[in-house]
Amino acid sequence: MNLKEYPNVTVIQHPVVQEQLTVARDKTTPPHRFRRVIGQIARLMAFEITRDYPVRPREVVTPLGPCTGCELARGLTLVPILRAGLGMVDGILALIPSARVGHLGIYRDEKSLKPITYYNKLPPDIAQTDVIVIDPMLATAGSLIAAMDVIKTTGASSLKALCLVAAPEGIANLTEKHPDVQVFVAAIDERLNERGYIVPGLGDAGDRIFGTI
Repeated sequence: MNLKEYPNVTVIQHPVVQEQLTVARDKTTPPHRFRRVIGQIARLMAFEITRDYPVRPREVVTPLGPCTGCELARGLTLVPILRAGLGMVDGILALIPSARVGHLGIYRDEKSLKPITYYNKLPPDIAQTDVIVIDPMLATAGSLIAAMDVIKTTGASSLKALCLVAAPEGIANLTEKHPDVQVFVAAIDERLNERGYIVPGLGDAGDRIFGTI
């Protein structure tokens, strides 16, 4: 697809990210290694996602004297879409341990392919923080669109989406509904199949993370 039409989308092509994504795609990768790789990719992608986050000065004293450093100027809230999004949270928390974690339970009806929200637990002051919504697969974008709808009702306005693999159809749908949301992905694949799965993708991320295949 022509990314010039989607300036809100960034494909992170770092060699280590792409190597780890290849491991994740491999159907012979067992759940324990799949979980580890997904966390590693999330941590690496988080460096890019937080590149432009604002900071403020912080005074500290080193063993040799005073020093002016910095700290994040705003709080950060991670919102994984249950259940697959959970597999990427620990990788980001290893990088930014001060982040809070909200949860949204959204599943896709297998017949209609429409999202159903069944759980919503977000920090009460989420609107005052930057928000990263996490979903490994950006397929039809139904779950991400529903998540952004819910989060925006809180007044939150600084939202980003973190996904491993996206389909062109999902990117188009998400951008149409939420053009203000920056989207970070490790790869854009060919298409969706008749069941709404990304091709070639990496299968059902939730099943592979939790070993419920």
